[in-house]
Parts: sequence; structure tokens; C-alpha cells
Amino acid sequence: MSNAQIPLQAPFSSARLHVITLGALGVVFGDIGTSPLYALKESFSPEHGIPFSSNAVMGIISMLFWAIMIVVTLKYIYLVMRADNNGEGGVLALMALALRTAKSGSPWAKWLMMLGVFGACMFYGDVVITPAISVLSAVEGLGIATPKLANFIIPLTVAIIIMLFLIQRHGTSIVGKLFGPVMLVWFVSLGLLGAYNIAKAPEILAAVNPYYAIQFVIEHAQLAFVVLGSVVLVLTGVEALYADMGHFGVRPIRFAWLYTVMPSLMLCYFGQGANLIINPAAVSNPFYLMVPDALLLPMVILSTFATVIASQAVISGAFSLTSQAILLGFVPRMRILHTSEDERGQIYVPVINWMLMVLVVAVVLAFKKSDNLAAAYGVAVTATMLITTMLLAVVMRTLWKWHPLVVAVIIGAIFLIDFGFFAANLMKIPDGGWFTILLGVITFFLLITWYSGRMLLRERSQDEGIPLEPFIDGLLAHPPHRVDGTAVFLTGNVATVPVAMLHNLKHNRILHKRVFFLKISIWDIPFVDDNKRLTLKELGGEVYLLRAAFGFKEAPDVNTVMNLTNAQFGHEFDLMDTSFFLARDTIVPSNLPGMWLWREKLFAWMYANGAKPSDFFHIPINRVVELGTKVEI
Repeated sequence: MSNAQIPLQAPFSSARLHVITLGALGVVFGDIGTSPLYALKESFSPEHGIPFSSNAVMGIISMLFWAIMIVVTLKYIYLVMRADNNGEGGVLALMALALRTAKSGSPWAKWLMMLGVFGACMFYGDVVITPAISVLSAVEGLGIATPKLANFIIPLTVAIIIMLFLIQRHGTSIVGKLFGPVMLVWFVSLGLLGAYNIAKAPEILAAVNPYYAIQFVIEHAQLAFVVLGSVVLVLTGVEALYADMGHFGVRPIRFAWLYTVMPSLMLCYFGQGANLIINPAAVSNPFYLMVPDALLLPMVILSTFATVIASQAVISGAFSLTSQAILLGFVPRMRILHTSEDERGQIYVPVINWMLMVLVVAVVLAFKKSDNLAAAYGVAVTATMLITTMLLAVVMRTLWKWHPLVVAVIIGAIFLIDFGFFAANLMKIPDGGWFTILLGVITFFLLITWYSGRMLLRERSQDEGIPLEPFIDGLLAHPPHRVDGTAVFLTGNVATVPVAMLHNLKHNRILHKRVFFLKISIWDIPFVDDNKRLTLKELGGEVYLLRAAFGFKEAPDVNTVMNLTNAQFGHEFDLMDTSFFLARDTIVPSNLPGMWLWREKLFAWMYANGAKPSDFFHIPINRVVELGTKVEI
């Protein structure tokens, strides 16, 4: 059984639980696990104008502590992770859950859809910023360990990032085995460093008391609001806890967080605070300046490995999210390569990989310092957190049927916290926050344009289409010449005759002895059981209507459909005697009712440059017959 198929509440043995927990350390917690490199440093940024004092240290450490406890532990670990779509998590899975009780096509359904899609788009902003800020903040330790190497920080960062993207095509199956152990060493190191520094100033432990956070907010009301925008950096990667739920299950993720990750992070943050009380000059880089000199260079190397792993996790997440978005109809078809024969969740999307590489390198060269990137980071994280809360409210009320008062109290409290973080980060827009907003808005616009264009295309085909069953009845009453073999016509609408068949009859004047109209659908669940995947209806004269369903985390594959049809219905397929007919539409923008003309031109360009259906559905290229047609929208 692959990781992606592990049920949420699987009765793990103790040994199995520890093995899966180790895997979760390497995949799920890389992003949030590397936040100590820059979170506290940014909270004390000189630009905030916070007067440095022991009370300020206590207040900010208290804010960090309670942000982690409330948002990560209470909201995500114990509440959000209850919302699973057949074991899968993430903002698109949560959107699919929220849409289940909404009437299709209603304004409410469209609003929920747009909310979920925008959350996914903001995740792409996170994917661009994470490798840049993580690797850059790790390599910046060189400037402290060996000041003479300060000029090599940016070139080395760019080299590491390019190398990271170059190895993506080989998959993570081999290096993935190293992720867990390296991250375990990383978290243990964080905890030991933190404990070492806490021993020097144990009074920092009093910051567990929320009084210090409240006092700091009261005494520095305006500054505290600004600091909130930096405190949120301790929450980076929190969406990964939910998004990767299907790979490992709830229990291993909770186990890893409660017994390894959270204690290590808390010790590290408190240790940084203790060191600041003793040595205020360490505020320039609280993480590296709490490390003993003898361990500084090894820690720079370890942190670089950890940040590469954190970057790998979000890049893999971008590939998975793109695959889901393609199958849900929000992104044009792209070439998707499966990099592992055992793990179906391990995929590689070349177009996304190279686009991300260019963007990440450009971000490093443009922002130059992790301090500058921190300003751009928080907006994407807090926007996604806020959207998750809103979609969760819908699921709690409509799907779980919780009492409205309970939903209002819980969601109201969480929303207030999330909105506070989001509002604080809006102040960062002039300093770099504009970048993730711009990236998210552009991506959102492209996704919605593609979705709207597909809906227009479907409407045109329905309006102009010929009803299928009456047409087949008439065709069989007066059949053309029938030839040996099997014809499979891929169709997006089972109610009308595929354009490819009309062209074939018009130009070739033949009908194969066995004909299948194949409709491949994507359901709003991650995976579909094989025994529920196919339905077959005979229309007479060895003409069949075949429907195949796939989940939004599966790869639609015609070969799978053919094999299952043989196993379940006894229809054997000889590929050398089977032809697959596809319609290759050419989109013609027009002044017909629909989108603005320039958006229609954009959709037409996206449609023309998408992957061919034959490649996407893994149809043998030498068995494909493509027939072109023009469609006005």
C-alpha cells in the first residue's frame, strides 16, 4: 500500500507508527521546521522601531508561543484535520467538501469555488517565496561564520536553488529516504541548542504566561500590530499539515507534531529569547548567534540541508496541487510524469518546474536578503489561513451539521485571530507583500479564465450538439458500411454525438463493428475504487456508452479503462485493432455572449498550448485519429 492510500485512522502498530512519523518529519514539517532561521529575527527588525528590552523579548516570545499553540495545535492539528475528503486534505479538497451541499451553478457554489481557487493561487505564492527565503536565510549563516564569504551568499543561494529544480525530474523516491532522518537530526539540534541557551537565562520560560503577550500589546499597541505580521512567520508551512494528511494519516502527523516538532521549535524559540536577554547584540541574527562558535559551520550546513528539504516539500506540493487543478478543470492539461512506480502521488510537471525555477531565482536576485523576503512571505500564508477558516465554517455547518452557535463561537474566535494576522501583513504590501498578491491575482485570473472558457465551450457543444441516442437509433436503422475493429470516441458530453464521429461518418462513410463512446469524469474525491470506476450502457448494434470516473489525485489512463472493461464486462480490447478518435478543437473568439474578447483570445491561446488529450490520457500515439473542428465562443 502506498503512503497516499493509508487510511486516516489506520490501526498502526508502534513500529509502523514510528516509521511513518519519521517520513512525515521529512515531508510535512520542513517548511514550519525551518522558520526559526528567520521568524524571531524579523520580529525584532529595526524597521519596526521596537525599543529593545527584556520585557519586549518576553512579550514577543509569548506571542510566538501562543500563535503556535492556538493556530497550529488547536486549529489545524485538532480541528481542520477533521475535515478530510476521503482521507485527503488541502484547500482544494476542503473546497470540494464545501461544494457538496451547494447547488451546482448557484451563486453560493460559485463563491465557494472562487474562494477555494484563490486559496490555491496564494499557495503558489508560498511556493515561490519558500525556497528563496529558506535557502537564503540558511546560506546567510556563512556571513557570520566566515565574513569573507559574505559576497558569495547570493551566488551560492542561486546555485543551490537551480540544482534543486534540476533534480526534480528524477523524483523524490531516492532522496526522500534521507528527508526524515535529516529533519530528525535538525529538530533534535534545535531542541538541544534551545535547552543550552535556556539554561543560561531560565527566566525566559515565564513567557509561557499569556500575560506577557497581552502586556506587550497594551504597552506597544501600534507596534504590536506591526510585529504580528512577523510573528506569523512561525506558522509558515502550517497548510502542509493539512495538505499532506492523505499521505501519512492524522495520527502520525499529530504524533510527530506533539512529540518532536512542537517541543523542538518551542525550545529553539525560547532559547533564542534567552540568548537575547543575555546578549542583546544577538538581535541581528538570533538563530545563528545562539549557536556556539565551534558548531556554527556545521549548523550552517545542516540548516542548508533542512531548507532544501523544506523547499522540496512545497515544490512537490505545487506539482500535486497543479495535478488536482487540472483534473478539477481549472488549469489546462499539462504533461505529467510519474516518478515512482510505487508511489502514485510522486509526480513531476515540467512546465511548472521551470516556471517556478525562473520565479524563485528572480525573487532571490530582486530581494537579495531574507529580511526583505519576509515582508513578501506573510501575505500568502495568512490569506490561505483565512480562506481555510471560511471554508471550514461551511463544512462544519452544512456537512457536519454542527449547531450554528457552536460554529459561530469556534469560527468567530479563529477568524478573529486569522484576520488579525492577515490585516497586520497588509501593512507589508509596500515592502514586498505586493509580490505575492500580484502573483496570486494573476494566477487566479488565469485559472478562472480557463474554467469560464471551458464552461462556454461546453455550452456551445450542448447548444449545437445532436442528441446521441436518437442519432444512434437512426444510424443503426440505415447503417453505413461496417468495418472490422473497435472505435473509441472520447466525448465530454454523453448526451450529444461526438464531433469526431460526425466527421468520421462524413469523410470516411464507415462505422466500426464495435463502437464505444468514452466519457472520462473527475469526481470530487481523491481516489475512486475500481469496482465503482466504470459504467457501461449498450445502445444497440454493438454500440456502447462507457463512463469512467477518476479521483482528482489520480492520473486518468485509457489503458486502465480498457483493462477494467475487459475484466468487469468481458469486452476484450486488442490495441492493434482499436482506433481512438479525438476532436481537436480550434477556438475562435467572437462577439457571441460570453467573456470579453481579449479573455476569449487568452483562453484560445491556453487551449491551443495545452497538452494533447492523447498524451494526457496516455493513449498509444499510433492508435489515435484526430479530427479538427472550429468552435466559436
